[in-house]
Amino acid sequence: MIKCLTFDLDDTLWDIRPVLKNTDAKMYQWLTINAPRLTDKYPPDYFTRLKQQVVDIYPKIAHSVTDIRLKGLELSLLKVGYAQQEALDIAQQAFQVALTARQEVTFFEHVQSSLQRLKSQGYLMGAITNGNADIYRVGLGEYFDFQFNAHDAGVEKPNPIIYQLMLEHTELKAEQIIHIGDNPIADVQGAQELGMSTIWVNVIPQVWSHPFQADQQVDCLSELPKAVENIIASRLAR
Repeated sequence: MIKCLTFDLDDTLWDIRPVLKNTDAKMYQWLTINAPRLTDKYPPDYFTRLKQQVVDIYPKIAHSVTDIRLKGLELSLLKVGYAQQEALDIAQQAFQVALTARQEVTFFEHVQSSLQRLKSQGYLMGAITNGNADIYRVGLGEYFDFQFNAHDAGVEKPNPIIYQLMLEHTELKAEQIIHIGDNPIADVQGAQELGMSTIWVNVIPQVWSHPFQADQQVDCLSELPKAVENIIASRLAR
């Protein structure tokens, strides 16, 4: 019996691309005033390119978009001549500006109505994300009972540890859970390998090119409640 629904966030409930563009723009604007030595040397698109450079140098923080951004800011500020403590302080403040902007999302159509319908059916509902969006700060807290992110878990999906933390928290078995997300590897394969059913969200169109399949696919979030029903029906028909 299905008792819990877990959701990815970025590119599942909203498009992450404009969110990150806005995040970088607002952080850069703040840095222009508060750390002009950095913005005098580096253009606005610098931070997009910086992420991979940080991961190459510090692979142990590759799971955490929070640590990557903080470390990238620190290294960049040191490089343009800020002292160690000053660089750390500015990095922390700039990160808070970025994190606030990171929560300014525009939901895909039918997100709230579908979540409300599913919540009213009595499911335990949670978020499992590799990003640092917060369900409360984006305005979805009323629908969710818990959230896990890669930064706190120490690993990112599809690593089974983050899913296992959720299983321990809910005290449920994997077969009692449906995981819903856009990423074929992180969301579908990662959850299936632990025994969960899966729904692939393809609102931002992708071409499926994998040997495994999700239990259900939705191209619009309005289809989500029906997809959940289809999984339950297929279970009962076995």
